[in-house]
Amino acid sequence: MGGMNTMSETSIATPEKNGRRRRWEMGIDNVRYFLPKTGSSGDNPELGQELATEGEALVQAFKTGQVFYTVVAWRAMPEINGNEPRIVKQALSR
Repeated sequence: MGGMNTMSETSIATPEKNGRRRRWEMGIDNVRYFLPKTGSSGDNPELGQELATEGEALVQAFKTGQVFYTVVAWRAMPEINGNEPRIVKQALSR
């Protein structure tokens, strides 16, 4: 796809170049889409109307000449690997 990554290509935990795996998986169900609130700016972004899908967000942003924002909520979770405790992130569902 010409160097562009889509959500489905980047969301699945796969081995990285150094052989390590990501500790989280994020799918389309974890992402929320918002238009900016009226009067907000790139320096001070505020979330306005939430849209159901990425496609709807793209169309509305194009029609209005605005950007759109994506938001993913994360939970910090403990993970124990042998004797090494770590804190990892887990994406929350919408």
